[in-house]
Amino acid sequence: MLEWCHMLTFPNIDPVAIELGQLKIRWYGISYVVGILLAWWLLKLRARKLPRQWTLKQVSDLVFYCTIGIILGGRLGSVLFYNLPFYMDNPISVFKIWQGGMSFHGGFLGVVFAIAYFSRKEKIIFFTIADFLMPVVPVGLLFGRIANFVNGELWGKPSDVAWAMVFLHVDNQPRHPSQLYEIFLEGFVLFSVLWLLSSKPKPTMFISGMFLTLYGIFRVAVEMFREPDRHIGYLLGDWLTMGMLLSLPMVVVGVLLLFLAIRNKDITQDWAPGS
Repeated sequence: MLEWCHMLTFPNIDPVAIELGQLKIRWYGISYVVGILLAWWLLKLRARKLPRQWTLKQVSDLVFYCTIGIILGGRLGSVLFYNLPFYMDNPISVFKIWQGGMSFHGGFLGVVFAIAYFSRKEKIIFFTIADFLMPVVPVGLLFGRIANFVNGELWGKPSDVAWAMVFLHVDNQPRHPSQLYEIFLEGFVLFSVLWLLSSKPKPTMFISGMFLTLYGIFRVAVEMFREPDRHIGYLLGDWLTMGMLLSLPMVVVGVLLLFLAIRNKDITQDWAPGS
């Protein structure tokens, strides 16, 4: 039986931050806005430090297109990957994004399409853009996971670790606070590593490959402690979750990009020769 002493209790935060009559502004939406604005600011800092001439308009346009990709892709991914039967029966709920239900993998694919569009529009190589953008993506992940925690969703498996947390809206069992694990790994650790690595010249595709590899590894690791979505459950045995299934290909592609980057040794076009 799990020990109850010293267990933490989920603080049961009101998901509505500001309520003005019928207007309700939720922490979920605020977190996305703050994450995108902070990522935008960091991109402008990166642009100033790179020899390649990124204009303020280009940075702003890139953030705009990626924001659209995050919203459309994230919602579409949640619908297709995680709860298609529900949305088939309740199609109007597809548009209720303020209630939560955003898929990282769908949002990431949306960003990939946004980069591809921006690449064609501005005539800049795809991975030059991707390597420029990837170091700030964990900022959005950080605030997205904070939103998950505030909403009390994506909780972990039952556990007796000292930092286990009771989510009373779920049951009375202490559980892994898996949202906090993701905040730490996908947010703080991933950002710190990518920001540090990108501070020096790297071969084209290296930063993108590192993002995919590390995110995939971190996500798979956290999924081992996270309760699978109850309407989906495990896809294989008692270990393979949808999050793992969608993240493992990221690791494969990331390792491939790292291999190609190291083999080619071509410094990304964001860096001038000899800089």
